[in-house]
Order: sequence, then C-alpha cells, then structure tokens
Amino acid sequence: MKTKFIQSVLMAAVVGALSITSSCKKFLVVDSPSVSVPSTVFESTSNTNSAVIGIYNRLIGDNGYGNRISCLYPLTADDFKTSGNYSSSDRRGISMYGASSDNSDLYNPFVQLYSGVDRANLCIKYIPLSKLYTSGTASEKALMQRYYAEALALRAQFLYELIRNWGDVPVYFVPASDAETLFNTNANRDETYDHILADLKIAEDLLPWRSGITEYGSFRFTKGAVKGLRARIALARGGYSLRSNNHTMERRADYATYYKIAFDECLDMIGHRSEHTLNPVYENIFKTLHTTTRYDDAHELIFEVAAFGSNSNTDSKLGYYNGIRFNSASTFGQGGGGMNAIPTYFYEFDKSKDCRRDVTIGAFEITANSKKLLNAANNQTDAKFRKSWTAFNGTSSSQSFGVNWPVLRFADVLLMYAEADNELNNGPSAKAISALQEVQRRAYAGFEDQIPATPTDKAGFFNAIVKERLLEFGGEGVRKYDLIRWNLIASKFEETRTKLRQFMNGEGAYANLPLYIYAKESNYNQTATVPEVASMDLYGVTGATTVNDIFYAPGLGASSAPSGYTLKNWRKSVTDDPLSGGITGTLSGFATYFEANKKELFPYPKSALNENPKIVQNYGY
Repeated sequence: MKTKFIQSVLMAAVVGALSITSSCKKFLVVDSPSVSVPSTVFESTSNTNSAVIGIYNRLIGDNGYGNRISCLYPLTADDFKTSGNYSSSDRRGISMYGASSDNSDLYNPFVQLYSGVDRANLCIKYIPLSKLYTSGTASEKALMQRYYAEALALRAQFLYELIRNWGDVPVYFVPASDAETLFNTNANRDETYDHILADLKIAEDLLPWRSGITEYGSFRFTKGAVKGLRARIALARGGYSLRSNNHTMERRADYATYYKIAFDECLDMIGHRSEHTLNPVYENIFKTLHTTTRYDDAHELIFEVAAFGSNSNTDSKLGYYNGIRFNSASTFGQGGGGMNAIPTYFYEFDKSKDCRRDVTIGAFEITANSKKLLNAANNQTDAKFRKSWTAFNGTSSSQSFGVNWPVLRFADVLLMYAEADNELNNGPSAKAISALQEVQRRAYAGFEDQIPATPTDKAGFFNAIVKERLLEFGGEGVRKYDLIRWNLIASKFEETRTKLRQFMNGEGAYANLPLYIYAKESNYNQTATVPEVASMDLYGVTGATTVNDIFYAPGLGASSAPSGYTLKNWRKSVTDDPLSGGITGTLSGFATYFEANKKELFPYPKSALNENPKIVQNYGY
C-alpha cells in the first residue's frame, strides 16, 4: 500500500539537551534519535521539546521554505518570475502557470507538508494526555501548554500552505495511526480554515509574548507570531479563492467576520510595540536573516524559518538559488540568479526616494573579477538574499549558507490592519492611514515628508494598500497569494503585460527610458545598497547627473557602447517574440499559461493521486 504522504511519522526522543538562544539559528539541531513510544516521550519536558522541534524540522530544507515553497511556489506575480525557459515538469512550469501533475517540484513538498501535519497531530494528541500537562508543577504545566500551543500553530501553518496552493486538500486532525482511513477525500477549505483559526486562538492564549520567552527569538512561535498568522489566515478565509464546485473565484458572504478577526489580532499587536515594531532600517531586516548577528532590535521579524547544517534537509538554498547573481569565478563563489524581476517592477518605486527598490531588486551582478556590473533590464534578480551577507567560503562547493526565510514581519501586521480597517469601516480610519504611512515613511528614509498622498476613500485606500504591499514585500513570497485573495491576479497579469509592451515600445510612463545603458565594472564595496547602486559606473548622458537619472533618460540609443563600456539592453531586452519573448512568448513569457478560474491552484501531484485515489484532481489539469 503506497500512502507515503499520509504515513505516520515515528516519534523520536532526542538524546541530550538542546541549547536555544535568541541569537542562535540552530535550534533545529538534533542528535541521533532513538525511537520511543509516545507515552515515554511526553512524560519528559525535554523529550516533548524535542518532539516539537521535530515538527519545526518539516518547515525547512529543499522541499520546505529552504527552496521550493519559498522560491518556486510564490512565482509568478507582478514582482518576480523564475529565470530560464518553460518546461511543464520543472520549476519554470510552476512559474509560467503551466505545471503538469508530474512536475518534479510538486510532490516532495506536498509530502513534507503532510509529514509536518502528522508530527503536529502526534504532539497535539499526546501532550494534553501527559501527567506533566494535567498534574505537573506550575512550571511544568506552563511549559507543556507552550509546546501544545506551538504544535497547534505549526499544524495551522502546514495546512495553510497546502490550502493556498492546492485548495480543498484532504485533512487529518488525528495521527495517521488513529485515522479511520488513510484515504480522505478533498475537504472543504472553509471548514479547515475555521478549524485552524480556532486552534490558533487556543495557541495564542497559551503562549507568552516574545519578551516572556526570549530564548525563542523569532525562530519559534510566540504569542505575536500566532496572532500574525491568525490574521493572515483570516484574510485568506475572508478573501477570494478558486471554488471546486463551480470553478469560479469567489469569496463567502460572511467575509467581514474574518476581516474582523484580522483587525482585532493586528490591533492587539500594534498595542504591544515593546514586543514588535518596525526596524528603522529596511535593509537590516534581510541582513539579519543571513547571520547569527542580529540587526533587528525592533523585532520586526516575528517568525522566521531557521536554517542550518549545510545539507538539503535542514538548511536552505537562499542566496544560492535566488538573490544577487555571483559569478562562480569571483572570490564569492557561485550564487543567485534563480529569480528575475519583472522589468517594469523596477519602475513601480519612486526613482530617488524609496530605498526599497535597491534592496529588493538586484540591478547589478558580481562578475568573475569580483566587481559589480549592471544587469540588463530583463536579467535583474531579487536582492533580499545575498551570498555576500553570509559567512560564505568562496572556495567551497556548498549551496547552503544558513539563511533563514521570513514568514511574518511587523510591516505586514500594519498593512493587514490598515486593509481590514478600510474594509470594515467603508473607508480608512485615521489609525489605518497612520499604519500605511508608517510603512511608507520607513521606505522614504531621508524623504519622510515626501511620501505619496494617501487616499481617504475606500477604493482609493485599498488601491494604495495593493500598491504598498507590492513595494514592501517583493521577493518574499507574498504577492501572488495577495493577488489571489483579492481576485486581482488575472487583471494584474493583463495590466503587467500591457506595461511590458509599453516598456518595449517606449510608450506611456516608459516613453523616456533608454533602449540601452552602457556600463563598466566597478568596485563591489559591500556598503548599504542604495549607495552601492549609486556608485555603479554607467555612461552619463545629457540631463543625467546621477546613476538614477540614467535609468530615466532616453540615452544615446546606439547599439554600440562607448569605448571602455559594455552594452546592456534596457528597453531593448524585452521583446514579444512568439517563442522567446518576455511578454507572451511560449518559453519565457510572463505567466504565459495562466488561465483565470483554473490556474490559481496547482495540480495535485500524480503520485499523490495514485497513493490516494479519493483525491479529486483540481479543475483544469
């Protein structure tokens, strides 16, 4: 009987103690386990802790947020796409919305997510049965309640990830060993969402705030992390999704109930600024993910998936697969380049005031000479992940650098609050406007009094939220799922194709942009990113006094570069060739195979359908 994705996971009791500190990312380290029966595991707080850490372990690795779930599943949106040419059976098929059910990147993450659910189910069943939970000392009870709450939160995270990618997934709320059948059919996602929202309410009541368990850092669930996750899931429950019964994007009539949940959770978090608030320096949020040195005293990072160990099971390929591109011959060794920015995304940011553009988009690559050089417009990368921010070894062939994945940060709390407030009150309150502007002021560091004007009507404020989330969370795996829950993904894709065509033709907002830019290698100073980009060596043109000006000036228009410079295609890099074009091309076009009311969800992996014949394949596959 092949039931791999729903097989029970044997509980491992860890030999030895775990040392967890707020500055250590290695809380997932476990020694060689010995198999124990649950009644033994959960009568020890140490072993229970180890069992819970075993659940966290299912978040990371190549098939978790270490690569596929973080860097493949959220693409494409109107910020980034996967590099390379289309194949239905690999990562590019996912990015272009043309994945087949035998796509090699779908099955193993599907299995790992269910493995996480089952590990959580074991803890959720046995922790409350433990004598330590029911009749231990006060400190033992509090500790066991904490572990129980973490298991509930983790199960919610796994199920949320399954639902947002596959929809009405089969659900198991008991360990597989206790299930009446291992062949559950597709479950109603609304009911699943309601169940895990209730679980999260229990969890947040049992967990302390971050300051009460500082050893957890942002690598384990605390009250704030659970509240933020509950708000996010509530907005998904209250938003649009592709319905299995009528193959239509719909949201339920009671959606406001769930916006109210998100509103209340975010409001409570905003009222606890000593626990979490905005990091004053946008770039430092992402530098913090790369090292044991923390640059986030504000604790904007509320929950991260920790990576360690230089292997495919417990580490990540962040900064190697994605991020700024490093030539293998450079002193940094190979890294980055797996994701490309949509060329027009560069122009969504204010050209000289919004610091997020240069942190988010890799305008330059690192050459074989360890210098920086401008990328072509269609070859820019994501940039919040960089090998040069890690303790890399340029001579090593390692692909893992211990870089964490950000699941939730405080900027999201502010913007979820503003969105929910606007929806519930038929327009934004003063506090909602303040929340939006707080995010914008951080982005406009040094130009805080020049943030965009804030609309005060409901539709205008919603559109401002839509735009702000595009700018704030680029490359963090947020945008695609936002567009789906707003039912904007089809219209934004059409809007982006129109913008790309205008970009190609030099029309509209892109009328004065250069066909070509001429660049020369320059020192990679490893300074803050805005001055790093500003110090690129680009050929000056009339009316352009800074590097930023060159991106907005018509330029020479010549296909041969001035002496000493290299030609970089800018508008010229985007074509609409039927095969290779970046707009509707069948190999590398923008979301070429997307079909509204079909491709908002993935196909169930063929192997999973073979293992459980009661799963109904998603419509359109």
